[in-house]
Amino acid sequence: MNQPPGLNQLCVHTITTKPWPLDRAVDAYQAEGIQGISVWQDAVLQSGLKQAAKTLEASQLSVVSYVRGGFFPHTSAGQRQKAIDHNKLMLEEAATIGAPLLVLVCGSDPAQSLSISRDQIREGLENILPYAESLGVKLGIEPLHPMYADTRSAINNLKTANDMADQLDHPYCGVVVDVYHLWWDPDLEAEIMRCGRDGHLFSYHICDWKVPTADMLNDRGLMGEGCIPLKKIRSWVERAGFFGFHEVEIFSNTHWQRDQMEFLRDVVHAFQHHS
Repeated sequence: MNQPPGLNQLCVHTITTKPWPLDRAVDAYQAEGIQGISVWQDAVLQSGLKQAAKTLEASQLSVVSYVRGGFFPHTSAGQRQKAIDHNKLMLEEAATIGAPLLVLVCGSDPAQSLSISRDQIREGLENILPYAESLGVKLGIEPLHPMYADTRSAINNLKTANDMADQLDHPYCGVVVDVYHLWWDPDLEAEIMRCGRDGHLFSYHICDWKVPTADMLNDRGLMGEGCIPLKKIRSWVERAGFFGFHEVEIFSNTHWQRDQMEFLRDVVHAFQHHS
């Protein structure tokens, strides 16, 4: 296995330190030697788009991605158009803060089949891809764990995401590998190699799956707290040709209640020793 990643590859999502406003997160990340930041829309809305852009531009952090667009499927054509309009707005916000990638949680509607929802996701992506390219912001399809297939995403493994990226066949459309959602997949290694070979591997998210998990949404663990084979998956990602940022994305009611500076230092330590 290659050497452990250095801090120059560490990116932290603002949702990881959710209690902090954007300016506090930026200052703390820099103080700990973190090099990248992925910005959630709620942090931008809290500070205001113009101020968020100024804060990020004045920092030494690389803006890695903007989170999260998507949610295309709906039984109503009017609601599907609203989703398209919202994603175009998010693309504009991403461009304003200097984010090169919009991460997509693609959505699902339990009132219809998953196959129909997937067709609507593809149609939504086809609609916004020309605008994304005009703004210089790529789109990253993030497959979610099957437990979220009801409302959050009809794309539940990396093969489905790769298939859609292949169908769309556009340089601004690729996939996001998030270990929390994909670690269980017996085809994960082959599909990581596939998206690396096809040039579709845009982003890599890390955390851990705690045992037992108290909350399926908000009980993610620090790297090393759970059962995900992080170092093995990293070796696959690197073998696939990806040497970009490792984005720490932790939703945790437990960790959000802690002193966030202490938690952030634990994030850095866990990244260096367990990822």
